Amino acid sequence: MFYMENIRLAFESLRANKMRALLTMLGIIIGIASVIGIISVGNSLSLSITSEMKNIGTNNILLRVREKSIDNSSFRGPVGNGRDPMSMLSGKVSAEDKDLMTLDMLSTFTELYKSQVDSIGISESDGSGQVKAGRLYANVSISGVNPGYVRVNNLAMISGRFINDRDMSGRKKVCIVSDRLVKNIFKANINPVGQEVRLYKSGAIQTYSIAGVYKHTDSPMFMSASTTSEKDTQTAFYIPITVEKLDKTIKNFSTVTVMSNTGIDTGKLTKDIERFFEKYYKSNPKWEVSAINMSSQIEIASKMLSTVSTAIAVIAAISLLVGGIGVMNIMLVSVTERTREIGTRKALGAKNFHIRMQFISEAMIISLIGGVIGLFTGLLLGVTGSSLLGTAASFSLPTIFLTIAFSMAIGIFFGYYPANKAAKLDPIDALRYE
Repeated sequence: MFYMENIRLAFESLRANKMRALLTMLGIIIGIASVIGIISVGNSLSLSITSEMKNIGTNNILLRVREKSIDNSSFRGPVGNGRDPMSMLSGKVSAEDKDLMTLDMLSTFTELYKSQVDSIGISESDGSGQVKAGRLYANVSISGVNPGYVRVNNLAMISGRFINDRDMSGRKKVCIVSDRLVKNIFKANINPVGQEVRLYKSGAIQTYSIAGVYKHTDSPMFMSASTTSEKDTQTAFYIPITVEKLDKTIKNFSTVTVMSNTGIDTGKLTKDIERFFEKYYKSNPKWEVSAINMSSQIEIASKMLSTVSTAIAVIAAISLLVGGIGVMNIMLVSVTERTREIGTRKALGAKNFHIRMQFISEAMIISLIGGVIGLFTGLLLGVTGSSLLGTAASFSLPTIFLTIAFSMAIGIFFGYYPANKAAKLDPIDALRYE
């Protein structure tokens, strides 16, 4: 009953000074809204990025030829094999064909680890171009790939088939195109599989036969930022990697993606892969093969985004300190204004505890109302921010409960000093106060 009376008195005081109470709450509202909004957008962005990476495949391991560090390299003379050490760190030096992974290496690896490896995906970019049919066109990025690419990259086929071994060995000019390209180029009643298309790229026009159609999906990370219309969106145009390399001297590969079987420890397999390629690159003074598994990259990305979002939220929470000081200031004013009331209550038998709790309750109510308004404002900011980024809004219930509890704690912490000052007033002096 005593606590309910304090709450009633607190609401009466707020109703009597609405504008002052609102201005007092403003710092808390801004602080809570900022924290909730930032954490919500951070969670949404983190979930979106990890989801994108999972779509690539948590079982995937990326192999790439990279320069050895200076500590691991063999140097001859003051600059090491006639090269400036700084050039090795710049990342601008390209490996020669003899330094890249060969098909023989990959075949040996596949045979040795066939019980652990599902597929190996190889991809080489061949620039961009346009597929044209009269006035109709579709923008494409050209990639030479192998048959394992479809599984490694979780490509969804709608019709036809993907590139197979016969396409590779026969260097057939077949292509796999997106459903968006089909929509741009062909009429609705035409089956694109088996149709021939002309690919226009820098200095060349090539004809390919469509072997299959895959479903194109836009990345939510870039959808909102892109101003390109759906018609002009660039989609992947896949051809056999042996065709892509027809007019090139390069025959080997700088990057390869390995997809492990379900249930395999990708961390252990990653280390085994690096050890496997060590024997091929042990005598190579400049280059080595590194292996990175997607599971560890997802974990690193999640931790990084969580750390950044938490750091920004902590900075935003500084405004809560300003809000708390505002609560303390207004409660000190309230104590001064109600000095005669405090004296009257003490004269009627109220103890210091009762006076103290009255003002603490009022400070808590102010902070709690400000916290609730800030919470809903923060949720609205989170939804708006996530929408602008093209991701689904994500909210954390523990964060919401913690926010409400923190706003009440602000009321207790910053309201205690004014409440204690009121409780220690001498009743006679208080009654005489003008």
